[in-house]
This record gives sequence, C-alpha cells and structure tokens, in this order.
Amino acid sequence: MNGQQNTGSDQGLGSLLFSFAVITDTHLNQGEDECNSPFEVNRLANRRMRHVVRDLNQRDLAFVINVGDLIHPVPAIPELYEQAAARFHEQVADLQHQLHLVPGNHDIGDKPNDWAPAAQICDAYVALWEKHFGAHYHAFDHGDCHFVIINAQIINSGLACEEEQRLWLENDLKANSGKRIFLNSHYPPYFTRPDEEENYDNIGEPGRSWMLNLLKQYDIEALFIGHVHNFWYNRYANTDCYLLPSTAFVRQDYSEMFRIKPGPDDQAGRNDKAKLGYFVVRVYEGGHLCDVIRTYGKTLDPGTPERAAVQGVMPVHPRLNPHAGFGFDMRQNWMEIVEIPPTGGLDEFDRKEVRNDYPLMALWEMGVRKLRVPLRDLMVTDACERMRMLRGQGHEFTLFSFGVPNTHTTKLILDNQDIFSAWEIGVNWEVFERIASDIGQIARQADLPVYLSRLRSIDELREEAGRYYHVINQGFLAEDYEQMEAILDREDMTGALDGFVFRLTANRRPWEAIQEAGALAAGLGVKASVHLRMCGADPAEATQDDVWAGNRIAEALFASVAQDNVSVYADTFIDNDRGYFVRNGVLDRLNNPRKAFHIVRHLNAALSQDPGPFTAGSCSIVDGGRVMSIKGMRFTFLLAVAEASRSEIRIPLPSSSRVHSVDLGTGIIHPVSYPSEAGETLMRVRDDLPILLQI
Repeated sequence: MNGQQNTGSDQGLGSLLFSFAVITDTHLNQGEDECNSPFEVNRLANRRMRHVVRDLNQRDLAFVINVGDLIHPVPAIPELYEQAAARFHEQVADLQHQLHLVPGNHDIGDKPNDWAPAAQICDAYVALWEKHFGAHYHAFDHGDCHFVIINAQIINSGLACEEEQRLWLENDLKANSGKRIFLNSHYPPYFTRPDEEENYDNIGEPGRSWMLNLLKQYDIEALFIGHVHNFWYNRYANTDCYLLPSTAFVRQDYSEMFRIKPGPDDQAGRNDKAKLGYFVVRVYEGGHLCDVIRTYGKTLDPGTPERAAVQGVMPVHPRLNPHAGFGFDMRQNWMEIVEIPPTGGLDEFDRKEVRNDYPLMALWEMGVRKLRVPLRDLMVTDACERMRMLRGQGHEFTLFSFGVPNTHTTKLILDNQDIFSAWEIGVNWEVFERIASDIGQIARQADLPVYLSRLRSIDELREEAGRYYHVINQGFLAEDYEQMEAILDREDMTGALDGFVFRLTANRRPWEAIQEAGALAAGLGVKASVHLRMCGADPAEATQDDVWAGNRIAEALFASVAQDNVSVYADTFIDNDRGYFVRNGVLDRLNNPRKAFHIVRHLNAALSQDPGPFTAGSCSIVDGGRVMSIKGMRFTFLLAVAEASRSEIRIPLPSSSRVHSVDLGTGIIHPVSYPSEAGETLMRVRDDLPILLQI
C-alpha cells in the first residue's frame, strides 16, 4: 500500500522505465474571464488548465506533451491569439516538467477543406506559431525511445512546408528505425475505420494513406492524438492509436453516442465534466500502458496556495492486474457504432460513424480484465476483430450462447476460439437428455474451457420469487450438486465440461455464496462461473440504490480474489434504465462513473499491491456492519461494509500491527490509530461506501 505501481514483470512488459503525460485541447483564453467562444463552459478553460498543471506537478514524469489546441483564439484573430499565447506561457511557467508542443488547428489554422468556414492553414499562420511556440514539427529522444511531433494541419495543404515536413519525417523515421517510436499529432488519420469518409475531424487522402503507411513501415509503437475532445482507441498494424479527452470541454456533437439526454449542467454535452482529463503513459521495457486521469472539470483560481499531496493507491491496468477473477456481463453493445448527425456546427453534409469507446476506457481505469460477451459480438466482423485486438490490452473474453449451435455457428466459434478464455453454454433442462450428446461432442471439439448453465424451471422461478414471473433465469444452485455430479458422470459428457455456471441471487451475500461455489466446484473437480445478480426477482421492481450496488460488488470482488477456481461476473455494467429489471450499473447511460466504478477501481488497485495468492479468512458481524478478511503474501486485507443507517464500525485488530485504510471512493490512504489497548479500533466510515484496511 505504498503507492508503487506493479512493474508488470510477470506480464511480459519488464521493468518500468519512465512515465510521461499527454494533455490536449487546453483551449486557453486571452484572459481569465475573457472568451471569444459563445459557449459558457469555455470561460473555465484557464482555471481548468491551472488545475492540470498543479496535478501534473504532483506526478513523477519525464516530460509532458500537449498534442494541440493550446489556445482558443485562432490565428485569424492575431490580437487575441497573442494574448492567449501569453496566458499559456504564464501558466506553463509553473509546470515542473519539460513540455513539448504540437500545433492544433486553433493554433495554426484548420486543415484544407471546402465545407467549413474556418481559417485554413497558411504560411502566415505557421509563422505566427513559430513566433510564439517554436518549431511546428520536431523530434526528441528519451532513453531508447524516439518521440516525433508533426504538424497534421499542413498535410494535403500543398504548402511548401508540407513537402519539407514529409521529407524530414521520412528521413527521421528511417534514421531512428531501430528505436521505439512514439508519434504525436493533432488530427487523427481516422477514428473508426481506416477507410472512413473524410470529415472535419480526420485527415483526408492522400495524406491519410501516407501517414498510415509510415505507422506500418516503421512499426511505430503508439500514436497520440487530440482534436476530437473524446476518448477512442484503435490499433493500426502494430501501432496503438489513442485519441485523448480534452482538459477544457467536450465536443458536444459526439454526445449523440449516448442514448440519453445530457445532464442538466452539461451544456448540451460540452460540459460533461466526467469526460475531461489526460493520460499518463507508463513506458516499460516491453511495451507501454496508459492511465486515464479524469479531472472532472476541476478548476483552480490564480494564487490558490498549494496543498500537500495525499497518498493514494495507484490504478492497475487490466494487463497488470494479478487478481482478475471479477468481471462484467457486457449485455449492452459496448462496441456500438453510432452515426453522428450533421447539426450545422462542424459537419453539415453527411453523418459520420463513430464507435463509443467510453465503456472500454472505464474498464481500463477499473483494471477489469474479464468480460462476458454474447454470440452476437462474434457474429459482427468488426466486433470480433476488436476483441482479438483487445486481448493485447489484457482482456479475457467468455463467450455465452444457448443450446446446440448449428453447423455455421459451431464453425464460427471454433474458428475464432483464440479470442476466448471460456465458453458458457446454456441449456433448457427439459430437453437436456435429448441434446446432451450433441453438447458433449461440440464441447470436446473446443480448445477452451466449456461451462454448462441451465435455465431455471417455472416451479423454481415461482419458489425463488414467491410467484411466477415471465422471465428467464439461469445457473445452478448449491442444491443442484447431485445434478451436476450426474452430468459429469454421463458417458456422453466425458471430457466435455470444465465447469458450471452458478446463480448468485440478490437475496444472498456474495461472500458466502462465492466461497460456496468454489467449494462445490472443487468437490466436483471443475471450476465455477458465478453470475452476480444486481437486481431482485421482480422484473417490475427497480434496483437503483447505489449504496447497495457498491457494497455488493465490493464484497463479490473481494471474495473472488481468494478463489482460484471461480470467476465472477456482475450482470450490470451500464445502467439498465428501461425495460425489465431496471437497475444501476457501475456506469450511467452517459457512460460516466457511479459509486461502484470507484469502488472497483480502488479495490483492484489496492489488492494488486499484493501478488497473492490470497486465502479467505473470516466474515464477522460487528457493531455497525460486516468485516471480511483475506490473507495474501504481503498483507492481510479487511473489507468493512457499514449498515445503511450507520457511520461507525468497531473492528478488532491486533494492536501491534501497522494498519492503513483505503477510502474506496477516492483511493486515499490513511493511517489507522488505536483508541485503546484492547486491540479494537473504531472506524468512522462513510455509510455510502465500504472501506478497505491493509494490515
């Protein structure tokens, strides 16, 4: 719990070499309260940038790169441009890290286009940039890594400096081809598909193909991009392509990605504060990982005194999470392609297709590796290839389907089984006898673990809910042990099954149920996939209590790390705010974090500081709540869950131990003091969040 990051040496990354930050689209104004934008949120840009500078200064970084749109006034308004440039230099004078600048379209003029009334790049604007900010393309080295900064706005411009940059870049990449290369640009070559139509936000042909060919030819490791003020991740050839959020405001045209109206203070999506932030990039011997730092639109007034830095747990990326048994059931389309309508702002003559990558960003932030996906994701070519690509980011996919797949579907699954870590097959128990042989035959063909689930019958549903509802429930229960044993003993199932799916209903505590599933699976010689229900049995009853959801998910995650034969999938990732079983997830419908998101993020981060393995300890009913324990190689962890009406929990602790608490809402670490010699401490906790103790 010392705040040090897992080095990743067990994941093929090797040792951590250094870290750097990438920020973008800071859009500083000419004055603290002066702004030439019609949008009110733009007036906050300078205060938001000041917070970012303060935040960067508290991090151990080799340098910072700003990938464009440093200021808001465009060079067509030179008097405001010069004032804004002065404000920018005043702010970054306080930055304690070396800063490298990439020109954006607000800094040097828009790319050539015929459909947008913007001041396009020209020699005069290039000269204005050089006067205030220096070279508009350059390169530098850090260790064995080579960092390249280009001016994307001159691509396809026909200006003399375009040809100069082209020759320089090709020669520079050739001269440094033996190094790890990181490219930085303001405009993206594309943000959904390499062959997408040109629009205001991407690079047109022939410049796009030229740029993409360079990525492939020189095996560029990563490309960092600004301009779009939203998060996207792509991979072209062997290059990870990151489109970054802004520190100032969100491009509100992309709010169409979300099937819900922007929040009341979001200014039509432009002030969606949870989507503001920057990246910290950690460079390892064998690769790199990106941490998303959400700033939530925090501001800092001039002259605000510095506060002492607080110690907090470091986030863990899915690829580095050593305890990744907890994941989510991806019921909604988490790779959805949405058409953004023209509104007369930046594009007017056609729609543009974009993929919503905010679910992916949240998974990275939480360190969640395991995802349970339906057969539909395998049937969509783009989604199938994307899952294959995301395995390189550490994600593991469990496929689920129902019944005996037909010949075409069977071939599709077997041809793409390299994507998956497991396959769950659901069956109707009333026809199992008839299809068991076919299930066994197909399961034996698969070179991956196969788990069996079964539908609950009408009588079982009535027993669980107290009345019959026309709903589908699946999974085995503890009382089905003999049934599972009989399945494994069947001749036609010999060598077919590796595990069973267990149903964890809302009326059961996850701690006890997950341990029970692990014990049952061990007794059967198989593994367990536990489905964590985040709603009750009544499809008309809404389950929207964030406290209950956070406590339940925390307990399930905590229990899962001590069971090496159990995977746990929470059944709600994004809110289900309509239809049957309305319930809250870890993200709302704007894909912004709820309480449970922060709990998962900080709990995974804290537990990752111990490589394990963990063993489950006790679960105690104490004054004010429940306390569960697990013991690892380095630490013992206690998870305290308060009763809804209480704010204090009495926890018995060994008086000689050094104890720290982790606020699972903020990740902040606090030392714990003892009030008595009896080895008992009184923890004052927020009753809307569980708390973690590390001994």
